[in-house]
Amino acid sequence: MAKITFGTSGWRAILAEDFTFANVKTAVAAIAQHLRQTGEASKGVVVAGDYRFLSEEFMKATAQVLAGHGITSYMCPVGTPTPAVSYELIRRGAAGSINFTASHNPPQYQGLKFNGSDGGPAPVQVTLSLESLAESIASKAGAIPELPYAQAEEKGLIIPIDPKEEYFKRIRQIVQLDVLRKARMKIVVDVMHGNGGGYLDTLLQEAGVQLKVLHNHRDPLFGGHRPEPGPEELKEAVQLVRTWPAHMGLANDGDADRFGIIDADGSYITPNEVLAILFDHLLNTRDWKGCAVRTVPTTHLMDAIAKAHDVPLKETPVGFKYIAEIMAKEAIIIGGEESGGLTVHGHVPEKDGILACLLMAEVVALAGKTLNAVLKGLYQRYGGFYTDRLNLKLKDGLQEVMTTKLKDTPPAEIAGQKVVEISRKDGTQFILASGEWLMVRFSGTEPLMRCYMEARSPEGLERLRTAGKELTNV
Repeated sequence: MAKITFGTSGWRAILAEDFTFANVKTAVAAIAQHLRQTGEASKGVVVAGDYRFLSEEFMKATAQVLAGHGITSYMCPVGTPTPAVSYELIRRGAAGSINFTASHNPPQYQGLKFNGSDGGPAPVQVTLSLESLAESIASKAGAIPELPYAQAEEKGLIIPIDPKEEYFKRIRQIVQLDVLRKARMKIVVDVMHGNGGGYLDTLLQEAGVQLKVLHNHRDPLFGGHRPEPGPEELKEAVQLVRTWPAHMGLANDGDADRFGIIDADGSYITPNEVLAILFDHLLNTRDWKGCAVRTVPTTHLMDAIAKAHDVPLKETPVGFKYIAEIMAKEAIIIGGEESGGLTVHGHVPEKDGILACLLMAEVVALAGKTLNAVLKGLYQRYGGFYTDRLNLKLKDGLQEVMTTKLKDTPPAEIAGQKVVEISRKDGTQFILASGEWLMVRFSGTEPLMRCYMEARSPEGLERLRTAGKELTNV
């Protein structure tokens, strides 16, 4: 059996290779043992899944293993969004959630994500414990205790639930839906065959928005590409925004924890730009107190906004679990990462792509202008910040070669600028004399090497792109 390893957002693997029923049962048994060790087993576990292949079957197998350990499963309908699962486990006071999703990964992947009782992704110390327990269980090669599904239901160890309405109540408390009602907006929604269907579109319709909805049916192949709400995957939505025409386009990934935003002219608003726009918007429209949190490769425009408003800003490694750890200790205004994850004050310590989309609609409704016009206003007030990311597939041995290169012979100069600081908080980040930066990091969920960069002008960004390609050409 391949080792079960929890990355930045759970254990993900290719179906029928490493992601098998035997391995899933081993992972679930490890979680059950962990909950017994922590004394939380009696609180039960929320079980959910996205629309990938075999999600229902993996959910049922999970419930049977949990029942075999005397733990109750609260079974969500398949297709329940990750943020709704997180909110439900907090509201219900459950011990945690087991969610079958590989998020934005390609269709051949499945994933198992475990969140703890605080609603956030399991922290490193917990995932290390789960990996150790799983390895111990597998090494013994014994039968894993489980109870037949019907028998578990009869014993009250499997309880069907639907978190939708309680989640909707929470979203209505955060988003100013009345602002959308007054704006009489037209919005294209692409749910990408994922869990956002029946959630994002329903809430927008409730707010009186005219909608055109794309890909709102189950397809485990996600139309033949990964369910990632990026510019390449949203071309159909971009075209519809332009031709309808609409005020904007909104999209979610497979489990609806990430967002994709399109402006009225069809241009893609990057997650970095979205985070900055919403941070500034929330500071001007809410009386929330707290800090802002971003991951290492996320835009420093967040820092400039925080400084101007005298708001503390905290930087974390990549992975929403690190943002969740800060939320467990103190209040935040916004927390986010450049890969399209966001949460806000008083909400779940988990990515919520549905909430992000609704808040961006609120921005457009309130401002009465395009998102690019809003962004231009931010640059006028805080200066220009331009970001990009290169994704490079990992070939055999590349990670080791690149790791050695960055450690032993790091560049003293990048794009004609002196490297004034090297941060290894997560990956390797080179801070340049102008404050611009370039960073190399290996993905924790996919076989990719990523090169992130941020410049203060479009011309500077092009120079960093060239330098990034040269640096990673090994």
